Amino acid sequence: MTRIPLRPLARVLPARDRGENVEAIERENIRLRHAEMQDRARSRAEGRLLVLGLFFFCAFVTVGGRMGMLATSEAAEPAISRAGPTIVNQRADIVDRHGRILATNFETHSLYAQPPQMVDPVAAAEGLVEIFPDLKKERLVKDFTGSRKFLWIKKRISPEQQQAVHDLGEPGLLFGPREMRLYPNGHLAAHVLGGASFGREGVNAAEVIGVAGVERQFDGYLRDPGNGDRPLALSLDLTIQSAAESVLSGGMKLMNAKGATSILMDVHTGEVISVVSLPDFDPNDRPRPATSGLDPSVSPLFNRSVQGVYELGSTFKIFTVAQALDLGLVRPDTIIDTKGPLRWGRFRISDFRNYGNELSVTNIIVKSSNIGTARLAQKIGAERQQQFFDKLGFLDPTGFEIVEARGGKPLKPAKWSELSTMTISYGHGLSVSPMHLAAGYAMIANGGHYVSPTLLKRDGPQHGPRIISEQAARQARTMLRKVVSEGTASFGEVEGYAVGGKTGTADKPKPQGGYYKDKVIATFASIFPAHDPKYVLIVTLDEPIENSTNEDRRTAGWTAVPVAAEMIRRIAPLLGLRPEIEPVSDLAITLASQ
Repeated sequence: MTRIPLRPLARVLPARDRGENVEAIERENIRLRHAEMQDRARSRAEGRLLVLGLFFFCAFVTVGGRMGMLATSEAAEPAISRAGPTIVNQRADIVDRHGRILATNFETHSLYAQPPQMVDPVAAAEGLVEIFPDLKKERLVKDFTGSRKFLWIKKRISPEQQQAVHDLGEPGLLFGPREMRLYPNGHLAAHVLGGASFGREGVNAAEVIGVAGVERQFDGYLRDPGNGDRPLALSLDLTIQSAAESVLSGGMKLMNAKGATSILMDVHTGEVISVVSLPDFDPNDRPRPATSGLDPSVSPLFNRSVQGVYELGSTFKIFTVAQALDLGLVRPDTIIDTKGPLRWGRFRISDFRNYGNELSVTNIIVKSSNIGTARLAQKIGAERQQQFFDKLGFLDPTGFEIVEARGGKPLKPAKWSELSTMTISYGHGLSVSPMHLAAGYAMIANGGHYVSPTLLKRDGPQHGPRIISEQAARQARTMLRKVVSEGTASFGEVEGYAVGGKTGTADKPKPQGGYYKDKVIATFASIFPAHDPKYVLIVTLDEPIENSTNEDRRTAGWTAVPVAAEMIRRIAPLLGLRPEIEPVSDLAITLASQ
């Protein structure tokens, strides 16, 4: 630090030479410095006072303005602010293709207790038990008289229950606003909708989240506040869904089946108009998942349409024939050796009945010959067959927009051998879901294009890549029509709608391995009208038995086919299809001269 001398010599010496008083000069210098310091201090003080004055001025202006607003505004009761509403009213509705409500929100309340505020805990417990019989009085008394400061009583209560609790007059029983998911149609489309539950919960609000079905698949969309006014539109038709469930439920009881599923699909758009799985449940009161047992299908939560992976039997035969036609290996009238049994090593392939030593390709489908189909599969070969089913999507889960569809993974052979090729040709050795089958038949019905099943409303055809030629698809449709008019699905005839289809009866596999001897999966895959297909209908029954006579019948022709026919009879008019006379083929016209 540099020190400046109080009396610098450079100033003292000249002052002495001039005869001036050095002490007086120094006192004057000190006075000037003090005066300068006082001026600086005064300036700082004045600046601070100015800032403080401005602050008070702004404060008085703000307070005065607020007082003026209060004086001129209308009086209102003050409200307590809370963070709860940020998670309320944020779930969009779900509607069918015509805008009819399938799932919406319902305002209700929760009930909770604050024991320190209670006047008479014992009386409160007694009153709650009368209102909610499932509650235990002893438990409530213990909680109310213990050290707990907060406990939930009920997460959801009805308006009537709320009023009853209110009438108890207990200040320690309080209500919190809730928004619950409501399914006004009850069991209708339960497996599609899935259900919802509470996520984050607070006293003043609770977050609703999807737990299954489309509620979970589209949870992000439904919870987005920006979509509150834009409901999720599904491809389902509420009226047709109701009719399909009614017919399938009656058919399931009539055929003594353990379970059933049906799928109605538009062959051009891929829209699933109706999908039913029985037994079902009420999503307003969703049951808990099964925690024991080897067979998941015993639970009503099991969705047979996408989770049920089955060997679907002879319904696969039309795919083998369609591929053979497309490859140019055969024509509809080509004669195939069906002499049986067909032996492959220690394995034997035989038909349900003896159809003779040879059949045309058309009659292989009409009469449902395993041997004839296996012969065609040998011509196709394992590699081409596997590629064909891969293009159809039969080797992977479907893209159907519910979370359960991911669990419907097809069961395919570890090694796609020639024997596997033959057995798969008639529906054994490759297990898929009924939804896979619907997509495969839609391909044949729409002229050979793959369409992906969808649960979302679409506009116009959604044709994917071509799988087979239009000619092969048309020939296959002609065969399917003959199956109903002349073959194993004669009970599927519905006057005016020209139904075509194929039956399939397969032994049911045991959960622990092997097959049951007296239990089957019966399926009827149909298209209508066969000459101009618009829809595919799949009906599958689990363990059906038709016992109207002394003989127990389990085949699809006796069980699944009549149920499908009744369903078409009921829903075709609802789809806007008018009965019409089936066009006559040119080949059926006989020219005669006069």
